[in-house]
Amino acid sequence: MSQVLPCDAPPVHDLIGIGFGPSNVAMAIAISEHNARTGAQDEADGGAPGTVSAHFFEQQPRFGWHRGMLIDDATMQVSFLKDLVTLRNPSSEYSFLCYLKGKDRLVDFINHKNLFPLRVEFHDYLEWAAAKVGGMVSYGHEVVGVTPVLRGTTVEYLDVTVRSAQGLAVHRARNVVIGTGLRPLVPEGVERGDRVWHNSELLAKVDGLEGTSPSRFVVVGAGQSAAENVAYLHRRFPGAEICAVFSRYGYSPADDSSFANRIFDPAAVDEYFAAPDDVKRRLMGYHGNTNYSVVDIDLIDDLYRTMYQEKVLGTERLRFLNVSRLAGVEEAADRVRATVTSLVTGEETLLDADVVVLATGYSPVDPLGLLGEVGDRCLRDAEGRVRVERDYRISTDPGLRCGIYLQGGTEHTHGITSALLSNTAVRVGEILDSLLDHAVKVAPDAAGPATAAAHPAAARPDRA
Repeated sequence: MSQVLPCDAPPVHDLIGIGFGPSNVAMAIAISEHNARTGAQDEADGGAPGTVSAHFFEQQPRFGWHRGMLIDDATMQVSFLKDLVTLRNPSSEYSFLCYLKGKDRLVDFINHKNLFPLRVEFHDYLEWAAAKVGGMVSYGHEVVGVTPVLRGTTVEYLDVTVRSAQGLAVHRARNVVIGTGLRPLVPEGVERGDRVWHNSELLAKVDGLEGTSPSRFVVVGAGQSAAENVAYLHRRFPGAEICAVFSRYGYSPADDSSFANRIFDPAAVDEYFAAPDDVKRRLMGYHGNTNYSVVDIDLIDDLYRTMYQEKVLGTERLRFLNVSRLAGVEEAADRVRATVTSLVTGEETLLDADVVVLATGYSPVDPLGLLGEVGDRCLRDAEGRVRVERDYRISTDPGLRCGIYLQGGTEHTHGITSALLSNTAVRVGEILDSLLDHAVKVAPDAAGPATAAAHPAAARPDRA
């Protein structure tokens, strides 16, 4: 329900962030760096403060990014230079190289001659960066709703309701940035359970099998995570059979060639955004194999080599049920039965297993799901998708003065980098620039608390 702006309005944040994954950590860093520059300049000039007040809320008890997928030998698929800051600010103290220096591993990493760090190492970097801006986030706080605050007929602020162990609290903001990430996707008709896992929870659950003697795992999926899960389970449980199920004839290699990788360039976002819808569809078709349902060629070769070696030795533990799909699962107390159907013949194969792992990807979260009636003021295109401007700000009716920014869920407007690390550093800089620019435009027309002095960019000397 809408609220009318009271005379004794509470303090207002310039920005509230929903979620604190890598994208919003990068957002917090960009704001922190802007504040450090702007605050120092304002103090020297004797002017009004030009810093941005921001706070983020994360429902997890601490920072975590795909913890269930931090397999010990899995590497990143993007260069370490595409960290949280470098493409926006190469001299940032929050870079992966500064992290390595602080860990006394910089020289060792250079000698390693590899652009792609271990995933567990990159996660440690993300934790390190998140801790450096830890004063800007409240963990264990779940955003449960957003309510418009009116001045007349104009939505002047957004009240963000947050639930924590202490109960419900309301925080007021001029802008929000939504970075709630993706949600695990499972095949239709299949539910997760004690023996049916999504790969996002693999490492959290697999330790529960210690001391047992699992005889079979079924891994469903054709992408990088699926192949990594197959290799990991095969290595960790030397007495178990690993059955890989996918609809393709075999794993398809990821196209990480230099020219194809230009689809991840910041400039490619401009081109994609400006392209007609039919060209957008063609670009996604041309370059989907840079990211979707593809596997690093080295891992493909390793799995094939293992499969062939086992055939030679007569010790086959690695099975591939290709051109097939998972038709159903039946879970019991001590096992799970997977029904696998051939797409060619329709023949069904029943596999009794200890665990079925669904490496079946993720689905985007409805960005308007938390916004309630605020979402009714957000515009959609002819296909019902949220309309998003180039600066990642949702298009809204003129009565909504606040900015709602998206970190993810913009693939239809901004292309393949929507939820990927590749463009995160640049994207948060663009969002911050937009927030500051809108503050300058709004301030002269605002009344009451929303005066020029209340807007961080009204007297700012520069932009992030």
